[in-house]
Amino acid sequence: ADGADRADGADQAGGTGRAGGAGRASGAGRGRGGGRGSRWSLAVAGVALLGVSAVMMASGVQPSRAQTTRPAAATARHLVSLRLPAPTGRYPVGTVDLHLVDEGRSNPWVSLPPYREMMVSVFYPARDANRYPVAPQMLPGAAAHFDATLAKLLYDVPPGKVNWAATLSHAHAGAPVLRDGAPWPVVLYSPGAGDDRTLGTVLEEDLASRGYIVVAIDHTYDASEVEFPGRRVVGSVLLQRLQVAQEHGTVPQLLEKVVSVRVADTKFVLGELAALDVGRDPGAGSPPLPAGLARALDLNRIGMFGVSGGGFTAAQTMYEDPAVKAGIDIDGTLEYTENATGQHLSTVARRGLDRPFMLMGSPGTSRNDEPSWKSFWEHSSGWRVEVSLKGSGENSYKDMVVMIPQIARALGLPHSFVTRDIGTVNPAQAVAAEDAYISAFFGKFLKHGGGHLLDWPS
Repeated sequence: ADGADRADGADQAGGTGRAGGAGRASGAGRGRGGGRGSRWSLAVAGVALLGVSAVMMASGVQPSRAQTTRPAAATARHLVSLRLPAPTGRYPVGTVDLHLVDEGRSNPWVSLPPYREMMVSVFYPARDANRYPVAPQMLPGAAAHFDATLAKLLYDVPPGKVNWAATLSHAHAGAPVLRDGAPWPVVLYSPGAGDDRTLGTVLEEDLASRGYIVVAIDHTYDASEVEFPGRRVVGSVLLQRLQVAQEHGTVPQLLEKVVSVRVADTKFVLGELAALDVGRDPGAGSPPLPAGLARALDLNRIGMFGVSGGGFTAAQTMYEDPAVKAGIDIDGTLEYTENATGQHLSTVARRGLDRPFMLMGSPGTSRNDEPSWKSFWEHSSGWRVEVSLKGSGENSYKDMVVMIPQIARALGLPHSFVTRDIGTVNPAQAVAAEDAYISAFFGKFLKHGGGHLLDWPS
């Protein structure tokens, strides 16, 4: 990691170094994988994508049961299969998906349903995990929708070539929660704007394997797709809303709404965690809660991280809710604009935080060239650190960092396909560095341990 600057309540630069797990290539791939520009993921992917995605990503898209299952099953023998790296922690991982409904909040994006609903995945240290089935990274309906839309639009993966539904996680669905070590600190995860929670599976599982309960949030109608119980799939409205905002000159207002809705989602999830901790199932049609989940969450030790717009969400949530004690923004701007100008700074960028925070960037994303990060750093009084993964881009911090190279090899695609999507970073080294820094940060501030990785440049 380059540029590991640290401050303990004051602006004390820590110098520059390199982590053993970090990519060694200097610079970053341009386009999607790296380089300067807005860090909002799909939300600002460009109006050129609108015509292609208008049908599948329209408000309330709901493929039929046949539509959601046929692409993954009919030609499965001829599709590329992918693997995710195993978690590196000492604990087996369990998982459960929860369908949450906020009856007290109106739907912020569409008229029906009139209430706010979302899906979350909970990852946790488990016991007897091998007795339970391994969960897929994506459910079949979400995988089919992803293949037809975001896979092509954002990552240039040809439709009908990858069996996304066959990619397995390393988490066991419904396995009992490990009580030895409980209650576990809780960490929330928010994906980039337009992304869904499943693209952070590698980081989520690894953190859970190190002794955390990780709650990954899908922001419905923002995420490219969300699959609810009954195979109901809902798409995103962001591209359509972006086109209208660009025509009317209201992009900052739209992006401010995106973050506001995400923060409200996060606060609602925080409230639902209290119900989980007393053994009450807040899910609406969710699977049964795993045994041992009651009293397994330490709600006095809550952290949050996210990629791109998810990192923005983590920072703004911390500013508005003191329940979150530590946070990480991975490559996400903190201003409401398509390009870094410093003219539409968020409140967290203008006023900073008084609690620990890590800015984890890529070349072109640092407080030297990102006005919102510079302002955040200067106005924060809490412990803070900034690190940069050499050769990386925003997608280097998602599961795509290990999936894109596999796709390229299987389909015979050029090396430029890989670098355009994930930069020039070595995928295995990127995952190792990200796992190490994220766990070290939360270990330091939620467990009062975490080793010395963050004590000086590495």
